[in-house]
Amino acid sequence: ERQADPEELLLFYLRKRLRLSGTKYGCGVGGCGACTVMISTYDPVAKQIRHHPANSCLLPICSLHGAAVTTVEGVGSTKTRIHPIQERLAKCHGSQCGFCTPGMVMSIYALLRSHLEPSMEQIISALDGNLCRCTGYRPIIDSYTSFAGEPKCCQLRGTEKCCLDQEEHMCSSSTGGQIRSGLCSPEEFQPMDPTQEFIFPPELIRMAQEQQRTTLIFHGKRTTWISPPGLKELLELKAKYPKASLVLGNTSVGLNKNVNVVHHPLILHPVRIPEMHVVSSTNNGLVIGAACRLAQLRDTLMETIPKVPEEKTKIFQALLQQLRTLAGEQIRSMASLGGHIVSRGSTWDLNPILSVGKSVLNLASEDGKRQILLNDQFLAGCEHADIKPNEVIVSVLIPYSKKDDFISAFRQAERRKNALSIVNSGMRVIFSPGTDTIVDLSILYGGIGSTTVSARKSCEKLIGRQWNDQLLSEACKLVLEEISLSTSALGGKVEYRRTLLVSFLFRFYLEVLNGLHWMVSTGQALHTHSSIQAYPFRYAELSEEQKSALGVLQSGVPRGLQVYQDVDPGQSSQDPVGRPIMHQSGIKHATGEAVYIDDIRPVDGELSLAVVTSIKAHANIISIDASEALQVPGVVDVVTARDVPGENGNDEQAFAEDKVICVGQIICAVVAESVTQAKQGAEKVKIVYEDLEPILTIEVTIHLFLLDSIKHNSYITEERKIEKGDIEKGFKSADEIIEGELHIGGQEHFYLETNSVLVIPRMEDKEMDVYVSTQHATDVQELVASALNLQSNKIMCHMKHVGGAFGGKITKPSFFAVIAAVAANKTGRPVRFVLERNMDMLITGGRHPFFGKYKVGFMNDGRIIAADFQCYINGGCTKDESELVIEYIVLKVDNAYNIPNLRVRGHACKTNLPSNTAFRGFGFPQAGLFEETCIVAVATRTGLPHEKVRELNMYKGINLTAFKEEFDAENLWKCWEECLDKSEYYSRKATVEEFNKKSYWKKKGIAIIPMKFSVGFNATYYHQAGALVHIYIDGSVLVTHGGIELGQGIHTKMLQIASRELKIPLSYIHFCETSTTTVPNGKYTAGSVGTEINARAVQDACQILWKRLDPIRSKNPNGKWKDWISEAHKQSISLSATGYFKGYVTNMNWDTKKGHAFPYFLFGVACSEVEIDCLTGDHKNIRTDIVMDACFSINPAIDIGQIEGAFIQGVGLYTLEEIYFSPEGEQLTLGPDTYKIPAICDIPEKFHVYLLPNSRNSVAIYSSKGMGEAGLFLGSSVFFAMRDAVAAAREERGLPLDFTLNSPLTVERIRMACADDFTEMIPKDKPGTSKPWAIDIH
Repeated sequence: ERQADPEELLLFYLRKRLRLSGTKYGCGVGGCGACTVMISTYDPVAKQIRHHPANSCLLPICSLHGAAVTTVEGVGSTKTRIHPIQERLAKCHGSQCGFCTPGMVMSIYALLRSHLEPSMEQIISALDGNLCRCTGYRPIIDSYTSFAGEPKCCQLRGTEKCCLDQEEHMCSSSTGGQIRSGLCSPEEFQPMDPTQEFIFPPELIRMAQEQQRTTLIFHGKRTTWISPPGLKELLELKAKYPKASLVLGNTSVGLNKNVNVVHHPLILHPVRIPEMHVVSSTNNGLVIGAACRLAQLRDTLMETIPKVPEEKTKIFQALLQQLRTLAGEQIRSMASLGGHIVSRGSTWDLNPILSVGKSVLNLASEDGKRQILLNDQFLAGCEHADIKPNEVIVSVLIPYSKKDDFISAFRQAERRKNALSIVNSGMRVIFSPGTDTIVDLSILYGGIGSTTVSARKSCEKLIGRQWNDQLLSEACKLVLEEISLSTSALGGKVEYRRTLLVSFLFRFYLEVLNGLHWMVSTGQALHTHSSIQAYPFRYAELSEEQKSALGVLQSGVPRGLQVYQDVDPGQSSQDPVGRPIMHQSGIKHATGEAVYIDDIRPVDGELSLAVVTSIKAHANIISIDASEALQVPGVVDVVTARDVPGENGNDEQAFAEDKVICVGQIICAVVAESVTQAKQGAEKVKIVYEDLEPILTIEVTIHLFLLDSIKHNSYITEERKIEKGDIEKGFKSADEIIEGELHIGGQEHFYLETNSVLVIPRMEDKEMDVYVSTQHATDVQELVASALNLQSNKIMCHMKHVGGAFGGKITKPSFFAVIAAVAANKTGRPVRFVLERNMDMLITGGRHPFFGKYKVGFMNDGRIIAADFQCYINGGCTKDESELVIEYIVLKVDNAYNIPNLRVRGHACKTNLPSNTAFRGFGFPQAGLFEETCIVAVATRTGLPHEKVRELNMYKGINLTAFKEEFDAENLWKCWEECLDKSEYYSRKATVEEFNKKSYWKKKGIAIIPMKFSVGFNATYYHQAGALVHIYIDGSVLVTHGGIELGQGIHTKMLQIASRELKIPLSYIHFCETSTTTVPNGKYTAGSVGTEINARAVQDACQILWKRLDPIRSKNPNGKWKDWISEAHKQSISLSATGYFKGYVTNMNWDTKKGHAFPYFLFGVACSEVEIDCLTGDHKNIRTDIVMDACFSINPAIDIGQIEGAFIQGVGLYTLEEIYFSPEGEQLTLGPDTYKIPAICDIPEKFHVYLLPNSRNSVAIYSSKGMGEAGLFLGSSVFFAMRDAVAAAREERGLPLDFTLNSPLTVERIRMACADDFTEMIPKDKPGTSKPWAIDIH
């Protein structure tokens, strides 16, 4: 690239310039891994080629001069060869929507290029920086386990046993096929062959050698990039341009630029300076060059620690501990040690350790060299201790520790890996030789202020003191006095962060005591005459209680087991139904060849669109001034509500007109020749507002200055109500009554592909092609037609692949399509509108926050005989799907329990927040958690085991729901008993209780949760579906239908069904795309029934065609398929058929409160075991067993994938994912840096899924059941296992057991619920006395 622009990032260069669309945009901040590529460089000094993964969304192309970049297209493709990495991922069912898959492939590819036989730890570490919202990660890990260099037997089969033990898992079933385990066959995989990989280009080696002494300069429109060849040249440039930024990995400067639109006129890139890459060992310690990458530092420390006496490695071990969890492998491979130090982020994990370790910065400038301590004053930015503007860090000396040193590192984050610390710390104490008298003490914390802070004054007061309990008590008091945290502190969690200050200090105190005991017991220490007799007494071994506080929770390598019933032995081998067939796009996902909306090549004349959104939650729009925007070069036009020829949306406006009703509401759009120009134009639009009072919360609890929906009677719909039995009589006859409430936070969909639309006007008849990432093509078609004042037959919608949706792409994409279509109509040119991650999260809304009140009457034996539930959801500013969601909450809140006297009332609250919408589970995850909370409350009050109270109240046999729908609970009990057995629940519960007796600071918990999940919708017309099947003369078949591929494998199952019905191999059948031109009036693909209703339509079309072929087959029964088709064509028999399914008959009458609301129910049970750290709130998922009533699975691999993926999404909802809003109604969690979905570190170490055998469903096609959503609620088993662990901690501490834990049960809530001396000693803020950083909206 001869005209490289320093501001151009590799991701957009690859996608827009080179048209390499396999590398995906997922977040733009290096947090999701979708954009991962491999960077290869040649070191002319070491004469080595190095490979590492990198986030292309952060990499300026200028930083890659002389490097080779490998994208997923270079790894393998269907046009050349499929690489073993790609093949194994696809065949092990490691992709669903496929959007994250190229990034997964590249992370492992980069690892294997450096380590041909990596350890499992390296494989897991390589995937730290990659997020997947669909699969639950288990199949991804399984697919890559086969590359590990350690013994693994048949791990891929998920049995955790050798293939010789396989017979155990192949027992015959009483009916149907055998019970199988494992979903793929490792023996079929092609082997790795390193000789087939691309070599590093020799011309780059020559270039690196020839250009060693050449200064490289790249001039952009706004920025100049200079890469000096040596230290001398760098120092000259720094003297001339002291304000110039030094950039190596661009993980800090680049992130600020992407998020905060920071501009740097001059950037220096010191990547080729040998002195800054030095790694050497001296008498004093390790010298690490400032340009050394963090991954290289980690590897260096791992090599060094075993070779050096242990007493010298304490700082190294503390650094290594932090490096294992810091960021993801891509960031670790890009970020430099010098950049980490000098950027001085408050939450950077290494700086406190380097500081307490008394590391030395070797600085250089034209004035010469000097050394400064990397101490607390440097980290605080004190001028006298800082780097001068003309200086650079050349290297860092990390000293050896000494025998009398004790150094510890601490961190706690929302997620164990690839998450910024909430609080981190480095602590060090040095004793006078042979004593426990403190000579030096250093305590530093990150995450408390804008920079790393030091408890310097506290430490000074403690010097000379002895290391005992009295010191601990005083140290805690001093630290809390010295280090304060405002109630309004950025990031919130104020009391939790205060608690971590002293929790970390307590753990350090014990670690030092333990170290002193070890030194004495091994005879290593303390030899002065004054202490000889005291040591054995004073440093006795720690008590079991104290020992339980040591160490952090460590997760092992996740292992999975999948058990399902094989097809009947008599089934034709050609018939694919019931078999674990690979996703039909799996290979294309892995090679990056699957085309998503933004992968479609640019169309001639195409414009890019950016929107201007409201910064007010509730205000009148006084004026919109777009004059400055129109002056921006490249801006073509600004589009507002006035430009809409027809209807401006429906219940929700596409463009705000006179008023805005939430932060993030779209007001206008700017179209320009490029995305950058459109964004620049959007920034120039000026809007004048007149503020109105907003309503933000369901119910005000703490934040007294906010308006709440209940108080102001602000509701979207009328109350929904169901009653059963005589509730008043029930309460009167109850032995006891309890009341309580529960709050459940919302959830972001975080589909990996953000909302995207491409609108192409046709040349005639005002027709438009709309390529859109949606679950509801008909709605897009209708809204666009209505907005343009056209008939729907002029709007053609196309969907091929959708990169995840989970309900979030039912209603919202229609409005984005309207905006793009109105812009295209106004300009007469194609318009592409792809939301950036932060904008997508700001605008779209998510799962409804929930608030519930319960009153439950029960008998002393645990039987619940009456319950009164009031349920509220925060619907946001428009109706959207809120009416249906609250209806489903009311209908489903009983879950698996038969309560004879029940009243449920539901309200959807209207607030000035972005409108919340459909989300996987559609109200049931909130309702189910609410119901289970009541069960736990009853079990706690009666003192009965939770599982016994559940059993006592579960539906039995044939029953009626509260709305009088009949169902049979037989499979509920089968799942329950099977899960109790498979999970070894009772024996493990006893083991958990035994563990908890011995461990004070770490507790385990176990819970088993049943589920009755209603599939589908409560109106017949939602279940209708259409299909179109063509047979061509050559015998090939084209199948189209109204369902949309979201990652749930709908097209794969349709091909399986067509194969069975037409009795032809899968290879004959193709699916092209979902389009309103082929199948009209499709309902949305949702509610777990998308596959089965479209399957009925495909089946109908195929059966019509098969019947038409009857005369041909009867004349030539031994003929081949192609012969039959050829003859049919000659006889003028139509080889095209439309299939239609009218839908399941369902209804719900809210006046009579009766109905057959759902087509059928499915049942499931999950048992989960966890361990929590009571000092920090950290937790790990030890094991989960799920038994699911899938009946006859059309594709076990896809169904198990849906169960696992939904379960992990549920774990996110209930334990991890937290949305924050400011008091002004602005969402604060707008990307993977602030909003944490589950990562690979969050899945259970043992993850077992069993499909209940010998079960049938008379309602759905082939006796199957819809698996798309049900697994999500089972994630609550982790929530209740955590609650069980918290209860164990509270019981031991003498605290009340009738406590409520709100969702999500984050590290903060766990820690604060395990109240102790440390939570008591922290300063408490009086509620409502100051403005908090964030508010509760539930």
